[in-house]
This record gives sequence, structure tokens and C-alpha cells, in this order.
Amino acid sequence: MLDSDFEDRKSSASGWFRTLRDRITTAFEALEDRHDTGPGSDLPPGRFEVTPTSRANDGGGGIMSVMRGGRVFEKVGVNWSAVHGTLQPRAQKAMAARGVPGMEGDPRFWASGISLVAHMRNPHCPAVHMNTRMFWTPHAWWFGGGADLNPALEYAEDTAHFHSVLEAACDAHDPRYYEKFRAWADEYFFIPHRGRARGVGGIFYDDLNTGDWDADFAFTRAVGEAFLPAFVPLADRRRPTPWADADREAQLIHRGLYAEYNLVYDRGTKFGLETGHDANAVLMSLPPLAKWI
Repeated sequence: MLDSDFEDRKSSASGWFRTLRDRITTAFEALEDRHDTGPGSDLPPGRFEVTPTSRANDGGGGIMSVMRGGRVFEKVGVNWSAVHGTLQPRAQKAMAARGVPGMEGDPRFWASGISLVAHMRNPHCPAVHMNTRMFWTPHAWWFGGGADLNPALEYAEDTAHFHSVLEAACDAHDPRYYEKFRAWADEYFFIPHRGRARGVGGIFYDDLNTGDWDADFAFTRAVGEAFLPAFVPLADRRRPTPWADADREAQLIHRGLYAEYNLVYDRGTKFGLETGHDANAVLMSLPPLAKWI
């Protein structure tokens, strides 16, 4: 399609990602409000600090929303961005290696998405990650995203619930998607130098372009819309659970795995830093405290 044909679609995608950001931050603040008994309830309910972000190069920016020191969330970031510009040679080569044509002749790009990482106060509450995004160049477009659960102390029923909600979202669009994207998440969120996964998985997909933009965007919306029903019931279930020092120790050590993965392997972290986006926004996924043994 010509560039002009995509302007409305870019606007629709970025607008929806921002709307999802608003829905999630509202839901998370409501979760803070209703946690008025049990561990952490003596604290004031957490609220998001909202900061506009910008890029050092080219154009666009976003919104960084971070809550710290809440009753339920020790740290959670929900970021939205819509950025554009020209990819630098290193990024051009990375895109070309992924099969994106025409990068040397016309390295323009546009990207928008939402990225979320939550590190919980209670060690029995699982950490979680979710993102959905759209990427465009003059020669290609695609969607990507997913969600994965990262408990320090796993509960089998929590893992089953999280996966079942994501499976239903996938099945509504293509019965092959869940198994394909679950396996992709298991591969993508694996930490080679530790020989283990960073959590209990979820789904992950990238380079999604079936040729039907509307269908691919509808699936990406479904993934985003599945996040709250997949995760919030787990936080509600586990937030009143008492914890011991050993539980906190396990949580801090597990967070070390998360930090290692995001700094060494995560594509989004690398892309954000290489394209000049606000470093604080890019690195908001890092936990507030972690421990290595």
C-alpha cells in the first residue's frame, strides 16, 4: 500500500494502544484502592506518576506511567509510545536480517505500542509483562506482542488461569495461534546463560502480517484486551497472603533473572535504546530491587 493509505491505520493503532494504556492504569489504581486489608494495607494506595517522553533523534514520543511503593505494586510501568524517523545503519541491518526489504534505500520507520511490566509487593503475587505493538516501514508492516507470567513462587492454578485466558483470545481468531505463540514465548523468554525460562510463559508473536491488516489488528487488540482478565484475578487472589523473609528472598533472586533477561536479550530494550527513545522509559521494566547470589 502507498504511504497515504496507512496514515489512518497508524492513527487507529496508536490511538487504541493509548486507550488500552488508560484502561490498564485505571484498573491498577482500582486494585490499589480495594487492597485495604492484609500485608501492605497500611500504605497509601499507589498512584501513577505520568511523564511525557521524547526521542533524542527524529520524531515522536510517548507517555511513561510508573507507580512505585504501592500497596499491591512495588513498581509497575505502563508505557505508550508512537515514534517515527530514520533507522540508523545498525538497526537497518537488523531489520534486513529479519527479512524487511528496502531498508538501505529507504530506512524510514514508524512504530507504536504499549509496554507493561509489573513487579509486585507480595512475593506470592506474580510479576507480569505485556506488550502489543505495530511497526511500519515503506516496504512492510507487522504487529507483535504477547504476555508472560513471572512468579517467584508459582501456583499451578494461577499459571493455568493465565494461559487459559490467552488461549481463548487466540482461539477466537485462529485455533493454531495459541500453541504456536505459546511455544514461541517459551523459546523467546528463555535465558540461555541460566539454562531456564524467566517465568511460566504465556504467548509471544512478532512479524505478524497475514496480508489482512484488519484481522491482524483485531487479533492484537484481543491480546491486549485479554490482559486484565488474565492477570487481575491473580493479584486479587494472592495480595492478602502473608509472606516470610524466605519468600522475599526468593522474589528478589527471581527478579535478578528478569533484569538479566531484559538487559541482555530483550528486543524491545535494544530497539528503544538504539533508536534514541527516553532511556528511563525503555528501562522502566527493571525491578526496583533485585538480588544475586
